[in-house]
Amino acid sequence: MIWSVSSYRRLEKRLKKVLWRGGRSREEAEDLIQEALLRLHEYCQSGEVKNREAFVVRTVRNLSIDRHRRDHRHLYVDGSVEQLEASIPLLDAGPSSDEIIETQQRLDKIRATLNAVNPRTREIYFAHRSGYSYAEIGAHMGISKSTIEKHIAHAVLALMDAREAE
Repeated sequence: MIWSVSSYRRLEKRLKKVLWRGGRSREEAEDLIQEALLRLHEYCQSGEVKNREAFVVRTVRNLSIDRHRRDHRHLYVDGSVEQLEASIPLLDAGPSSDEIIETQQRLDKIRATLNAVNPRTREIYFAHRSGYSYAEIGAHMGISKSTIEKHIAHAVLALMDAREAE
């Protein structure tokens, strides 16, 4: 006998947990464990297994993976991407015309709001949005960090007011 009854039960419990965590049902787990034990027996007929428990655990995992692949084979298509593109019309995943119009209207409103603020405020806001730091903007325009903060706050408040007015 390979294992004592208690060590076999412990192994079986461990294997079932592994398989249940992998999404296998109780029946599938039992089938896979029996298959792994059968493979161990067959392998022992022709060779030596140094760690039988590790062999069974690895075999159960491999069998589970194989069964998952077999069960989900229908989800995959044979052939190259080029063949698929030629046989299946591609859907346009872009925005609908209504979404484009709505987005354009929002952009026009933002543009109008920013055009209504002081040109210097607008320039500072866009410089900051382009990735320039307050220090870089201040050095370029010859103004303090506090002044830059006020200009940006003014532009953001104007945008928020326009958004709330919608």
